[in-house]
Amino acid sequence: MKKVAVLTSGGDAPGMNAAIRATVRSCIHYGIEPYGVYEGFKGLVENNIHPLTRTKVSRIINRGGTMLGSARFPEFDEEKYQLQAVENLKALNIEGIIVIGGDGSFKGALALSKHGIFTMGIPATIDNDIAATEYSIGFFTALDTAVDSIDKLRDTSFSHQRCSVVEVMGRHCGDLALYAGIACGSEFIITPETGFDRQRTIDAVKSSFERNKRHAIVVSTENMTDVAQLARDIEEETGHESRATVFGHVQRGGDPQAFDRVMATEMAERAVELLKNYDSSKVIASKGKELVNIPIREALQMVKEIPNKRYGLVGQLKN
Repeated sequence: MKKVAVLTSGGDAPGMNAAIRATVRSCIHYGIEPYGVYEGFKGLVENNIHPLTRTKVSRIINRGGTMLGSARFPEFDEEKYQLQAVENLKALNIEGIIVIGGDGSFKGALALSKHGIFTMGIPATIDNDIAATEYSIGFFTALDTAVDSIDKLRDTSFSHQRCSVVEVMGRHCGDLALYAGIACGSEFIITPETGFDRQRTIDAVKSSFERNKRHAIVVSTENMTDVAQLARDIEEETGHESRATVFGHVQRGGDPQAFDRVMATEMAERAVELLKNYDSSKVIASKGKELVNIPIREALQMVKEIPNKRYGLVGQLKN
């Protein structure tokens, strides 16, 4: 294989730049000419494809976001856009492409493979909602951001004997809330996997204050409930001042922590190595301390699960 392109798609995640860098440098190592696709699948269709060099990806391993940019482009589901993208790649004699992103991005990669482009997927999303991999690039950095913010809230909550209701991101996956809640000693964790019982949540906070604790923390995955209303309900029933805080997109930003940089680098190196040998349609996934290759079609059909051990720990926190 003489030429390989790389693109980032969907929501940005800390560590994407590390994966881009490793892709470029691995390609150069194997004598492959690397190209960057700017603005995701939209850029692929609009032919925003340009050569990348070692110099262009220097000093980005520690930077958040993605130097290639990203754009949501649902129109790529239509075959006419897929064929335009393939035409653009073939015009540049690019045979392979590495897609860095989430499930939606992998669907785009699978579509390209059906039209003769060799593809590899690298999971990158702070939500950690890709079932094929234990962890995705960006998750641990976003988790550190959430934990740091909750720790700061705890200081003021303790000072004022207050309850803090915190909403973290995650979309349809509760990993960020679950891990952050455990790390911060939350009284209650609300996730799509555990469900939401308003009264049980209020009772848990009330019980905490009855045990003479000076503060309480509730961590919720986004879209599970109106956290501002929940805070008002808690204050009304417990008599303790309660405040809601929504972290929002601040969790996406920031320099990637070491684990995300290392995982991104190793995944990208593996992806280039497979493409070099004309392997295709695989997702590079983490399983324990190892990397495995899972067919994209199979990866898209997998369902995200939280081990029973973690459910048990959440149950203990609820009680």
